[in-house]
Amino acid sequence: MAQQLSFDLPAKTALGREDFYVSSANALAVAMISATSWPGNKLVLSGPAGAGKTHLAHVWAAETGGHIILASDVRHEDVPELARTPVAVEDVPMIAGDPEQQKTLFHLHNLVLAEGHALLMTGRLAPNFWQLPLPDLQSRIEGAHHVALDPPDDPLLGAVLAKLFVDRQLNPAPEVIAYLVKHMDRRFETAANVVAQLDRLALSEKREITRALAVRVLNSDPEDIESDN
Repeated sequence: MAQQLSFDLPAKTALGREDFYVSSANALAVAMISATSWPGNKLVLSGPAGAGKTHLAHVWAAETGGHIILASDVRHEDVPELARTPVAVEDVPMIAGDPEQQKTLFHLHNLVLAEGHALLMTGRLAPNFWQLPLPDLQSRIEGAHHVALDPPDDPLLGAVLAKLFVDRQLNPAPEVIAYLVKHMDRRFETAANVVAQLDRLALSEKREITRALAVRVLNSDPEDIESDN
């Protein structure tokens, strides 16, 4: 029987505070994001891909009236406007190879604080591993208070999987999430990949997302799953 064509449509991610599940793995980070002030008025938030850095940045921006921008998107001419409000700068380590972008971020860092606003910066690793070649910028980032999102415990991993399914408007069988939590690689990035694979495979074969399908995905190479579509 011919397979149904599948289209990997982007999921609509829910980024409200009520959509963020708090567990022991992220409670400290949530508390810091919720704090009315930070030491030196700046904070570094680190954690692996999919851990919730962007989600918490959106929660913080919504509550403070701040802006969110990728470090690679900060333009020198936009710094004065950005510095009028609190700012969250995401993926700062990604500009380690761009000296001019580091100078621009250094200017933004100084002006935001000089204007009396808060500055949130994110990256996957702790700031001492960002290795930004501009010493003044690197030292100021390392001087910021740092909080990390830890690897997920069972409740958090289950909640992340549930949210990923909801974001894709999927309703898996109840035992699917329990099985995935017990057997999958315990990384946020893996959770996103597994849910995406289940979505594609279920659509391609016109079937529900069941435990049997989850077993198949976890026991198959990603390339094998792609070739089924």
